[in-house]
Order: sequence, then C-alpha cells, then structure tokens
Amino acid sequence: MGYSYTGDGVGRLCEAYESDAHPFPTGGVMEFPTVERRRTEMSLLRRLLFPRCWNAPELLERESAIQERLSELGGLYYRGIEPYAEDDPTSVVDDVLDRLPELRAALKKDVEAAYKGDPAATSYLEVIRSYPGFQAIMIQRIAHVLYEAGEPEYARELTEYAKTVTGIDIHPGAEIGQYFFIDHGTGVVVGETATIGDWVRLYQDVTLGALHFEEEEDDEQMLKKGYKRHPDIGDHVVIGAGTKVLGAITVGDHVSIGANSWVTEDVPPNTSVFVADHPEQKRKSND
Repeated sequence: MGYSYTGDGVGRLCEAYESDAHPFPTGGVMEFPTVERRRTEMSLLRRLLFPRCWNAPELLERESAIQERLSELGGLYYRGIEPYAEDDPTSVVDDVLDRLPELRAALKKDVEAAYKGDPAATSYLEVIRSYPGFQAIMIQRIAHVLYEAGEPEYARELTEYAKTVTGIDIHPGAEIGQYFFIDHGTGVVVGETATIGDWVRLYQDVTLGALHFEEEEDDEQMLKKGYKRHPDIGDHVVIGAGTKVLGAITVGDHVSIGANSWVTEDVPPNTSVFVADHPEQKRKSND
C-alpha cells in the first residue's frame, strides 16, 4: 500500500504561497531551465568551447552548427535570467555569447596552468575532460560575465551547480586572473570580493574567505552587503592544502603559503608562510 498524505499542510502551503511578498518571488510560476544531473547549459558550453573534446565534430565542419548551438545556449541563458531581470535580457545574453571566444582563450591558459602545475597531468585533453578545478573555473568565468552585467542571481545558480559536481565553491563575483589552477579541489572556497592574480595555484580545502561580518546599522539581524571582505592574491602565488586566508588582506606576488596555515594579515611579496611548530605526533602499539 502506497503512502497518501492526509494532513492539513496543503491548505497551509497554499496560504503560505499567497502570503509571499517582496523580496521573495511573487506572482505566477516562473520558467527556469530544467535542472538535471548535468545542466544543459553546461553540456552545450563544453561542446562550444572545446568541440574536439566533447563529441561535437559538426561545430568544426559547419558554421551553421555553431549558430544553432549558440542560439540554443543563448535561449537557456535567456530563460535563466528572465525571471530575475527587470528588463529584456537579450543584450546581456548577446554579450555573454559574444565573449565566448575571449573566454575560450582564457580557459586555454587555465588548461596550460593545470598541465604545467600538476606532475600527474598527462595531457591537455585529460585536464579538459577530467579535472574538477578546470570545470569549476570554466563555469565561473562565464558566471562572472553575467555577474558583472548585473545578473548575479542566475550567475550564482551556475556556480552553485559547479559546486555540486566539483566540490569547488567560487563565487561569480570573484575576479580571477590568467593561468589559474585548482589542484584536487574538494572543499575550495573563494568569496565574492576576492581577487586573484596570474599564475595562482590553490590546493584542496583552501578558503579565501571573510574574517568577520559587518551588520546593517538599522537591522542587527541583517548582515551588510556589498563591501570588501575577502583577500587580494597577487601573481605567482601557491596556497597549500587546508590553508585559510581570511579578511580584506593582501598577499603579494611570488608568495608560497604552506599547508594548514591561518593567514589574517598582509603577506609581503617574495615571502614563504608556513606553520612553524607542528603538533607533536605520538604512536603506540595496539598489541
């Protein structure tokens, strides 16, 4: 015998829907792209950016095929943005699609950085198809364009999707330079107001986060928004596994930060940071 709900939650839910007011969504049902295990936007994007790597030979043979795929991807972006947008999002979608060649060039540099920065990498193809850090930055670079265009909600949808499939959480507002590489990646967090220079390498469980939060003056339950609270990372920086770099601080160029460090103050250029006194390890026989 199957389950059949008989409680009074149906009526109460109807009342709850009707009581919604701004800033919650109100009005009729909005249309969003279907969320599946792999969002259609991501599959199309991968094929458009790297057709040789994702079974899309038609894109190499016919310009009309590229036009069709761009239109299909643009339609999904349009549907994703429209429920949030105050104006027709056509111009925003056009701009994102127009910038795909530029973004592809940036992503090719990220592939190069991953290949050069990981002794285990055997080919660029391996990086493109299997590295979670590359999948995360591919989505974030697209989402960042949407964020800068004033569409942060849909941009956040995309990066949150990236987190579910990679374990890497990069806010679409983060500004990331060229030749960026996240190795392994699980548990990496990069906050909204973080900036990252060129040739930066992060390892698993690194956080570029906030140290504390400010409250709105007229509402102590409301955290302040839109202010600088995450670190700025220079060029040629390596940050080891488990490290937390917190607050609106600056890490200079050519800095190496060892694993499990806790950094809350500026780090000058050409500096190594590491945990000096590791906890003492003791062992005893189980016999």
